[in-house]
Amino acid sequence: MSSRDAQMIAKEQGVDLVEIAANANPPVVKVIDWGKYQYQKMKEEAKNRKKAREKQSELKTMKIGLKISDNDLNIKVRKIKSFLEDGDRVKIMIIFRGREMAHKELGQVILDKVLALVSEDVEIVQEGKSQFAGRNLSIGIRKK
Repeated sequence: MSSRDAQMIAKEQGVDLVEIAANANPPVVKVIDWGKYQYQKMKEEAKNRKKAREKQSELKTMKIGLKISDNDLNIKVRKIKSFLEDGDRVKIMIIFRGREMAHKELGQVILDKVLALVSEDVEIVQEGKSQFAGRNLSIGIRKK
């Protein structure tokens, strides 16, 4: 149809004539409400941004006490593995309470034990060493 006819149809309907493919011969146009089209496009972009944010990895924290039993430790290791499978980063924190601060080496032993149980294909995030901050010994890991 000619461009003049298309413009008249768009004017009668109270909508806009939008050029879709300018390089085509003849050019392809569409009769649409421009405001509604822009609104739908904006909603689609917001939805895509939300999906992109959901796919980013989160930082999960697993707190472990110094007096943890082997069975409880195995349960926490299983949970850490599930976090890693989901693509999340995991921060493992060994919590010291009261006089446990006098035995910091026991915390390192537990941390090494956890890393040995999880270690299939895990890389340490913080230059390969644990950090002591306050009453917590922590290290960050993620899946390779």
